[in-house]
Amino acid sequence: MSGLTVVVGSINADLLIRLDRHPNPGETLLGDSMAVLPGGKGANQAVAAAQLGAATALVGAVGNDAYADIALSGLRAAGVNLTGLVHPDGSTGVALVEVDRHGENTIVVIPGANGTMGRAAVESQRELIASAEIVLLQGEIPRDGIEAAAALATGRVMLNLAPVVELDPAVVRAADPLVVNEHEAELALSGLAVRPAGTAHEDLVRGLLDAGVRSVVMTVGAAGALVGETTDDGGASVTVVPAPKVRAVDTTGAGDAFTGALAAALSRGEDLVEAARFAARVGAFAVQAAGAQPSYPTLADELPAIRQGIEPEEAEQL
Repeated sequence: MSGLTVVVGSINADLLIRLDRHPNPGETLLGDSMAVLPGGKGANQAVAAAQLGAATALVGAVGNDAYADIALSGLRAAGVNLTGLVHPDGSTGVALVEVDRHGENTIVVIPGANGTMGRAAVESQRELIASAEIVLLQGEIPRDGIEAAAALATGRVMLNLAPVVELDPAVVRAADPLVVNEHEAELALSGLAVRPAGTAHEDLVRGLLDAGVRSVVMTVGAAGALVGETTDDGGASVTVVPAPKVRAVDTTGAGDAFTGALAAALSRGEDLVEAARFAARVGAFAVQAAGAQPSYPTLADELPAIRQGIEPEEAEQL
């Protein structure tokens, strides 16, 4: 039986704007539509994990404005434990998300209440965090809050270094896994004062392992992910995990779907490579619909729906 996954992170309301293309500086365009949806990297990952069967709790904050209920709606629907929620005076975090006709997005995040999730707020939930089998962290709350959560953890620490923030190198090295994309991997290596052997994807993953990171999952968009692990003989192995071929409608929150699914698979005892294979299928599912949390699958619909659009030989391997 899997244990508890505690996500310590951000909660936002996403103002999702759909438009034909992104405006140039100084340009005004007419958009196609706007919706207000639940979001935030912490909330997104908690919803993804919970909907895929993981017992999940969230430590985070919302304000006392009209956006709070919207920001919490997906968490409540997914059955995430919200006893670790705090309610500071002020505004809820908001993300302004523009999505063009190709599904590509630009995002501006206004932290709001998420900015209050520093050391004191996180340490107020020490018992909940210490009880977790997996503690999942991201970069959308203050640095001292992230570091406090890592220090309180008695179980496995997953760190999705997005956005990249400066952290104690010991926290980054303790991540198991460190979840990054290619750009974030390069910045993480810089923060660890390590120069990789080259610029290829595998070089970046091996560079992070050589820098002392316990394990690495680096996402590479539609190509899937690379999984890096330290071997028993002190070496390193890197496994390529391809992603299913699907038509992207909106990439918003796809990385969070991947990370939440990775946590869910690890919580039920899968090894890191198999967990990444599962997460890649979930990420592919999420890009086929608009928004972040509304696009996430449940265990009931994940495999049949993701098989649509996959090459036959790939589908047989799922």
